Amino acid sequence: MSFALSQTPKYPQLPSETPATVNIPVDLADYSRRTVMIPMRDGVRLNTIIVVPKTATPNHKAGIVLTRTPYSAEALTTNAQSTHLGSSLYGYDNATDVIVQGGYIRVIQDIRGKYGSEGDYVMNRPFLGPLNPTPVDHATDTYDTIDWLIKNVPESNQKVGIIGISYDGFTTLAALVNPHPALKVAVPMNPMVDGWRGDDWFHNGAFRQQNMSYIYEQDGSRANGYKWPTSNWDDYAMFMRAGSAEALAKERGLDQMGFWRKVLAHPAYDEFWQDQAVDKILAAQYAKQPPTFPIMLVHSLWDAEDIYGAMAVYKAIKPLDKNNMVSLTIGPWHHGGAIDDGTTLGQLKLPADPSYWWRQTVLGPYLASYLQDTPPANPKPIPPVTAYQTGANKWQGVPYWPLAKKTTKLYLHADGLLSLNEPTAAEVPSTAYVSDPAKPVPYRPRPSRTAGYEPDNGWANWLAQSQIEQSGRTDVAVFTSDVLTAPIAVAGEPIANLIAATSGTDSDWVVKLIDVYPDEVPGDPHMGGYQLMIAADIFRGRYRESLSTPHAIPANTPETYRFNLPNAYHVFIPGHRIMVQVQSSWFPLYDRNPQTFVPSIFLAQPSDYRPATQTIFHSTTQPTFIELPTLTNP
Repeated sequence: MSFALSQTPKYPQLPSETPATVNIPVDLADYSRRTVMIPMRDGVRLNTIIVVPKTATPNHKAGIVLTRTPYSAEALTTNAQSTHLGSSLYGYDNATDVIVQGGYIRVIQDIRGKYGSEGDYVMNRPFLGPLNPTPVDHATDTYDTIDWLIKNVPESNQKVGIIGISYDGFTTLAALVNPHPALKVAVPMNPMVDGWRGDDWFHNGAFRQQNMSYIYEQDGSRANGYKWPTSNWDDYAMFMRAGSAEALAKERGLDQMGFWRKVLAHPAYDEFWQDQAVDKILAAQYAKQPPTFPIMLVHSLWDAEDIYGAMAVYKAIKPLDKNNMVSLTIGPWHHGGAIDDGTTLGQLKLPADPSYWWRQTVLGPYLASYLQDTPPANPKPIPPVTAYQTGANKWQGVPYWPLAKKTTKLYLHADGLLSLNEPTAAEVPSTAYVSDPAKPVPYRPRPSRTAGYEPDNGWANWLAQSQIEQSGRTDVAVFTSDVLTAPIAVAGEPIANLIAATSGTDSDWVVKLIDVYPDEVPGDPHMGGYQLMIAADIFRGRYRESLSTPHAIPANTPETYRFNLPNAYHVFIPGHRIMVQVQSSWFPLYDRNPQTFVPSIFLAQPSDYRPATQTIFHSTTQPTFIELPTLTNP
């Protein structure tokens, strides 16, 4: 039986009070907002929002500041309650004060496959080549977008700058590959560059499993509509209960997502990852034709997400910069902190606001020099490197990076000592601890939440959290110097030279360089005894011989593990001490190493996870030390 719906209302209806459309009076706001679908060369149209300040007119043209994002152009440009341009732009990727003060046209575009844009989404879409046989990538999409903008925005002065953080930093770098002639300046901030070496997906082979929820939501739908199924307030408990990362993926349905299947198929640094590394791509391009327009790379010293990318690109392309187009900023920030409040870094207090100072003193004049028809008169030159020296807490303009030309070896000793002196024959030659996969070392105090920026999450600043809790664990080897009587200034990448053995056949090694504050800090009691990580990273032991081909570790045999820690620009001041911590898990940020060699740790079974005795050697013939790039005059 079926029933037909009556076309005539059964009861009398009141007239609707809701209009078909709502138009904000055009004279009320100090800007206009346009939404357009810009066609790409393959016919796909990309949703683009153009925000034009009323100071920009066809007779008084302005430069364009472009960002290409997977995070919703609509959300980043819409504040229906505001009639002011500055308040209409939300924080992420919007250096709002600089954009408003510069009078720029703000353009934010959804990348293909996300939110209002057409086309298929591919995570960090590879550039044209073996991994992408199509005619389009982020470089061509940026080129086509800029070409359309300069022809169709009458208020434009034909000068375009591109800026972006994180994923949007990756798309900013993509614009540098065969760039459009109207692109005059680029500011890639904390960009995703190499997902295996040290950005979002792996660090030196160890999988960053707390990004599984990001993959689920980013890959799951055009508008991130499918949310990661939660079951625990504490991620530590959730990952432990599931076992391996792949077991959790199957449990939560992550295996439906195409990018997860790629990650699962490529645990080593094979051609899949190597061919996508943006630093390698740009180095190959600039070896043929050096940069022809200015590029400012922005790096955050406590970046919990993309601490590798900006410095890797700088290292790759600066030697090819024949025209002095490439500059660098190194700031005391978390991921994206340059456009955030910079007065604190977690519990660490910083004088003034380093973020605001940088935006007003460096970023603003830098963009104005290349995007405004009449740049500021007598602008102060931007130094090749603008770097904030923590410890001394001051901005400095320096000529190059790394600044240090001297290497100082910091040796591990028996009885938990650390010094600039080599070990002696009289010392106990090694220190041992037991690493138990059933009780991995937390990377931050529990409960640890999924990576994100909710106010109560704590994710953004975890790299600056005190390591005092970890220093009391029996599965963390701790080495501490005497109280310093003279400053030691680090300016570059510390290098871990670890000689270690494991009773297992695989192992992870985490090395942390730490500034230990005095037991009491006058005027700031919460910093008493604080253990601030200055540089820290993880290395998966199976890749000690080859990053692309894993090898089992011979049990109970000393092996050398040499790997770079992230860049530091820091002064260990008198009255402080230096600490090095060594451990074999950093959970649940990184998946547990079963400590039994298996072809893929993603597929490790419960029986593969076994305790192992880890031995750190510090003898005259087998010294473990940290190479510190130090300044002669701190």
